[in-house]
Amino acid sequence: MTKRPVLKACACLVDDRGRLLVFHHPEDRGMQLPKGTIEPGEAPEDAVRRELLEESGIDYTGELVPLGTMDRYCEAGVEGNMHRHPQLWHLFLMRSPTTVPETFDHVAMGSPEEDGLVFSFSWLTHDAPLDAFAEPYVRVITRVRQLLRAEPPPAWT
Repeated sequence: MTKRPVLKACACLVDDRGRLLVFHHPEDRGMQLPKGTIEPGEAPEDAVRRELLEESGIDYTGELVPLGTMDRYCEAGVEGNMHRHPQLWHLFLMRSPTTVPETFDHVAMGSPEEDGLVFSFSWLTHDAPLDAFAEPYVRVITRVRQLLRAEPPPAWT
């Protein structure tokens, strides 16, 4: 019997210079994008806004550009997961609506596993190496970079 995937929502917040908002996760000891579990009955669009707020403090109300989904198989002991399981990530491109600092820290909230952790945010340039990111984040960042190189979304000028 195949396990149903755990649904996740991933925020790809880009500024007007094409940089992507990323953060250092102190317990996973690596760089990540804001992402989290979609709650039962919650739409992916609502989940991605909630996750961005909980993990960064940014209350995003702007347009969401769906980037599709990505399958991921998560091993036990990775990103606080106790058991091996499939995941289905819903990816959304977002345009930074305001001036977000070059770097900032935020105390995470909303998740028992992450409440109180301090996430250190920064902007990832379009040509920065991805060595500090785990494989699924590299896949997402590569997809965002390809999209931004090809053509900015119509609402962006």
